[in-house]
Amino acid sequence: MNKLLLFAFIGAAILAGGCGDTKSETTAAAPAAPPSAPTTSPNPTKVEDSITVSGPLIVEHQVDITAQRDGIVASISTEASTRVKAGAVLARLDDRQLTANLEAVRAKTRSIAADLKNWEAEARVLEADYVRAQRLWNEKLIAEEQLQHAQYKAESDQWDIVRVREQLTTSKEEEHSLELELEKTRITAPFNGLVARRYVRAGQGVIKGDRLFWVTAEAPLRLRFTLPEKFVGRLKSGQELPLTSPDVPLEKHMVKIIEVSPVVDPSSGTIEVLVELVGGRGQLRPGMTANVRVISPQ
Repeated sequence: MNKLLLFAFIGAAILAGGCGDTKSETTAAAPAAPPSAPTTSPNPTKVEDSITVSGPLIVEHQVDITAQRDGIVASISTEASTRVKAGAVLARLDDRQLTANLEAVRAKTRSIAADLKNWEAEARVLEADYVRAQRLWNEKLIAEEQLQHAQYKAESDQWDIVRVREQLTTSKEEEHSLELELEKTRITAPFNGLVARRYVRAGQGVIKGDRLFWVTAEAPLRLRFTLPEKFVGRLKSGQELPLTSPDVPLEKHMVKIIEVSPVVDPSSGTIEVLVELVGGRGQLRPGMTANVRVISPQ
């Protein structure tokens, strides 16, 4: 019985030792996970940012010519789409009454001028009489009262000459005033340009301030726009920028900066920029919409 117990104990011990060795081998056989390689990404390409602004093309000289006085349109010398030179007569108002008034004032001026010459001649006669009276007084041949009479008469005539001269000046100014009014009846072009519109017709009555013609220059073409305040100090006069227009998509143009606002508009936080077309205008015309691309500051 004791021998059987001993053999059972030894067998259990051997079985337990075999199981422990198997567990150890299994644990040693499991390989360790390799460390993961660090992930790297390429540097992104820096793309140049820009802003595109749009607006109508403008010209500096573009005005509505208005009537400077009341009147009737007597004649029209030009039509719309006509190119004119500075000073060219576009239309005339009826000037017959003004012409008659001007001729009357001119006649008055000539009359006063002749009267002035008469007073000046008489003044020389009275001056000679005064000199002769002085000589007679020195020789005690006339009384002192006669000498004073000749003196006062000569002085009085000098004041008459001053009065007539002032009348002549007034008449000349009236003449000049009527000449200016007569000029207002001739409607002229203020600069070289194109008659874009005609608002009146012959025989029509107009009053002061009524529009008669719209005259516009054709060059140089300009564009005025605003940019965010971050552009302050980054745009300079003379800098060139690309310009395109959806109306003529095949044409590419350049504009140069001619004016940059030195201050920021506090209500909108923007600055104003004025650019001018460089080179030929191609098919561009005043009033067309144009786009200008401006590189955004980094």
